[in-house]
Amino acid sequence: MRIFLDTANIDQIREGARLGVVTGVTTNPTLVSKEGLKDYRAVVKEICSIIPGPVSAEVVVEGVPEMLAQAREIATWAPNVVVKIPSTADGLEVISTLAKEDIKVNMTLCFSVNQALLGALAGTTYVSPFVGRLDDVGHDGMQLVKEIVDVFRYYQLKTEVLAASIRHPLHCVAAAKAGAHIATVPFNVLMQMMRHPLTDVGIARFLSDWRRVQQQGGK
Repeated sequence: MRIFLDTANIDQIREGARLGVVTGVTTNPTLVSKEGLKDYRAVVKEICSIIPGPVSAEVVVEGVPEMLAQAREIATWAPNVVVKIPSTADGLEVISTLAKEDIKVNMTLCFSVNQALLGALAGTTYVSPFVGRLDDVGHDGMQLVKEIVDVFRYYQLKTEVLAASIRHPLHCVAAAKAGAHIATVPFNVLMQMMRHPLTDVGIARFLSDWRRVQQQGGK
């Protein structure tokens, strides 16, 4: 399972890139606004210059002609841009058109197997089930991820499953077990994935023992 960062924070993206495990980014105008930034296009282009892998940027208009126009514009921002299109009937038509134009699409705000299947048939590159938001309303978000993966695998569909709305490290474990191709995570979750109290205790013990060895050697 690959790891993407879900953020518009440039410093976090640079740090994730330095770690060598982040291979893509998902972002949207809400995340850009959260960072106090205003130029959405400039932010997406900078992210694309840092991360060579897929960078998903979302359309922010409604209606087929409007979404198509904006999606085509977003696709020109960088070679590795992926356009996020919502899981709606209009979105499905847009995805079908963009797929014929070889524009990569991430079908976002997916909450059912039906939506995912239709998106895959329309030609979306990625489909993003929103795990945390389903959990919030009493549904099992990871069960949806598994069901989508199972259907795609059974019919050998090329669309990749991108587990989104990840809230904590256990979500990442569950996504991996469910067979998700990608999990897109907030930066704090990425850091939590690498932490363990026993690792910290072990390092402290090794350093303490090493200092003792040095002191003994100096006598």
